[in-house]
Amino acid sequence: MAAYYARRAAEYESVYAKPERQADLRQMEAELAAPFAGRRVLEIACGTGWWTPHAAREAADWLATDLNPETMAIAQAKALPPCVRFATADAYTLAEIAHEPPFSAAFAGCWWSHVPLQRLPGWLALLHSRLAPGARVVFLDNSYVQTSSTPLTRTDDACNTYQQRRLTDGSTHEVLKNFPTPEQAIAMLGPRARQPQWTAHTHYWVLQYELA
Repeated sequence: MAAYYARRAAEYESVYAKPERQADLRQMEAELAAPFAGRRVLEIACGTGWWTPHAAREAADWLATDLNPETMAIAQAKALPPCVRFATADAYTLAEIAHEPPFSAAFAGCWWSHVPLQRLPGWLALLHSRLAPGARVVFLDNSYVQTSSTPLTRTDDACNTYQQRRLTDGSTHEVLKNFPTPEQAIAMLGPRARQPQWTAHTHYWVLQYELA
């Protein structure tokens, strides 16, 4: 997955140019800053930073992390709020930012769908361990829309689904991409998640909650 996104970095944001997704994108971009107002935020897998300028507008401090320098370089070149800083970090360990004090919020855009189902509970527990009580957590990801999404090509024994994606260089890559229902996603959150709220757009979903 890391190698695929490094190779895709230069063309990644073309997915946000799809005409049918524009209404969803504008609405989410407008609404994304409010949950993080005044908070110290950890962003997981920022990629090329599409969501970062919108989400960080009102934050007190924003640490955008990613494993790939290729994608993060594109994010760093954007016009960003002054509170934004960057760190290379593996989302599955967060070891590189172990020195950071607990965050009061977390955000991940289009990351949940790439985490194998069998790893989600452990990964969520890791994320929650880096957050302070009462922290606000927001996940944003794709909904499957037959006329817009890349078709699913197989399902593995753990019920993870996959797509075959072709890059402009002609290479083809199998990518894990899960599309949870609200019930499935909320069931994964664990006992610390308080008042989870699922917002369904046509092409995306947003899940937010607070930590007890």
